[in-house]
Amino acid sequence: MSSDPVATERQGGLYVVFCTCPDTAAAGRLARTLVERRLAACVNVLPALNSVYRWQGAIEEHDECLLLIKSSPALWTQLAAAIRELHPYETPEIVAVEAAAVERDYLAWISAATGGCGTE
Repeated sequence: MSSDPVATERQGGLYVVFCTCPDTAAAGRLARTLVERRLAACVNVLPALNSVYRWQGAIEEHDECLLLIKSSPALWTQLAAAIRELHPYETPEIVAVEAAAVERDYLAWISAATGGCGTE
């Protein structure tokens, strides 16, 4: 393993999951529940964005909030299931991006905050 304290090798890793919500109230409820269930260590709620998308044959445009959910790849299945269960949209956005490098202490915190699920 590298001695570089910033770049980490495969120690369980980190997913940043993107999920849009219709408003800050729904976003806040979802964020809090994911952290309470230890499916996410941290969820950032970005309150203002405008989405343009195709839905059921029509072009839609709506103001939404964006969640940036920090979690372990080991929790992906449970995390996605919880978002589907709790989300008000019929088809919520659930997109995970794996971090290429994560500072070691931050990764250790992610693992601790999700019940040790970042070190498998």
